[in-house]
Order: sequence, then C-alpha cells, then structure tokens
Amino acid sequence: MNNQPKPIVPGEPVYVQIFIPCFIDQLFPRVGFNMVKVLQKAGCIVNYNANQTCCGQPAFNAGFRGEAKDVCSKFIKDFSGTDYIVAPSASCVGFVRNYYSKLFDNSSVHNEVKDLNNRLFEFSEFLINVLGVDDFGAVLNAHATYHDSCAALRECGIKQEPRKLLAKVAGLQLTEMNDVETCCGFGGTFAVKFEPISIAMADQKVTNAANTNAGIIISTDMSCLMHIDGYMKGKETNMQVMHLADVLASGW
Repeated sequence: MNNQPKPIVPGEPVYVQIFIPCFIDQLFPRVGFNMVKVLQKAGCIVNYNANQTCCGQPAFNAGFRGEAKDVCSKFIKDFSGTDYIVAPSASCVGFVRNYYSKLFDNSSVHNEVKDLNNRLFEFSEFLINVLGVDDFGAVLNAHATYHDSCAALRECGIKQEPRKLLAKVAGLQLTEMNDVETCCGFGGTFAVKFEPISIAMADQKVTNAANTNAGIIISTDMSCLMHIDGYMKGKETNMQVMHLADVLASGW
C-alpha cells in the first residue's frame, strides 16, 4: 500500500528524520550511515533523534499488543513534527503504515498516526517517488540478483523503485532469479518458531539466486539478507549480500 506523500516545495530544503531499526543499529550500522550519505547527496538535510527506539513490531507479532502499543506510542512522539521520516527497512515501515492505524483506531492520536503515515517512507520509495532521483553516481562492478522482501512487496507496494535505482549503478549487472517474489523464510519470530520450514524456504531462495550465477544478493531489507546470509554461511556458499543503501553509496 503506497501512501500519499506531502509535496516537496521547489527551492525549499527537504528535511528528513531517519529511523534506524533495531537490527540495523545493533548489527549493520553501515547501512544507516550509507543511507545518510545517499540522502545528503540528494540534497536532504538529515537529522537523527537519538531518543528513538523500536517501532514495536517484534512485540506486536509475538502477540503482546499492550506492550507493543506502549512502544508504538513512543515512536509517534519521537517522530512528531513535519519532517519526512525515512528508514532502510520496508519491514518496519510496513508495520507502522499498516498496523498503527489499527492499534490506535478511534483514539486521541488517530490523526497523528494518519499524519505519520503520510511522512514515513522506505528508503528506495522516498528516493524515487518523493525526491524523483534515481542516479547517485554509484559504481559497483559486479553481477547481482535482487530479492523482493515480503514487507516491501506486499505491505508497501515496492517493486520497481529499487530496480530503477540499481539500473543506474555503473558496472552492475542485475539478473532476476526464478520465483523472485517468494518469501526467504525469515519472517522475524517465524524463523525461530518454525525453524525447519524457515530453513527450507531459505534453501529455495539461495538455490534460485545461485542459478543466476550472481555473486551478490541485494534487497531493501537487511532482516531478509541476514537470514539468507546465515544460511549461505552454513552451506559455505560464495555469494554475498548487500543492502540497497550500500550499493548506492559504492564508488564515490
């Protein structure tokens, strides 16, 4: 589901608040830094609220609605204002966009949630659909394939945006894998609760990726890539994973 962005006023600065998901903060901070690097090259004035924590998705998905609502309430306060909010994770964006309205329906913050949704974007959709910029002068001499995360594809309606950006990366050859829209098997707590199924799905995804002869798997979601990478390391597969932000920040 694509939201309706507030319009950019020509000649005025574009202010962006970045939301850094828990696993990016703890495990893959370079993705956050590279996202900032690209946003700044696009001319955005980027700010980071150090008080931010989680979007609430882990607690919500585990069935702890009350605890999730407390965390979500903090998120709403942390990202109040008028700035755009950009995150390197369609999973987190999709959760806020699709479930906050249900958690806070008919509440005192209903309108705040509605406004939040109109300002919140996944990284690639912000670059393409809001800024209208697809070329950052990135260079990556590699053969890659792309993984559509379930959250990006099904919860945010993101399909062509990352591909438009990757098409402008000099030296990058992109080959689509079979069953590209099939889940990688992560699903957050799904991978823990249903480990055998999760591993089988990862195996299918990696097999399809390997059949393209690509050396890199790219995605909008580091959560998917973390799962895929963990499986590949266990199988001693030579492919690597890269977040879209890392690709766009390459070579300059």
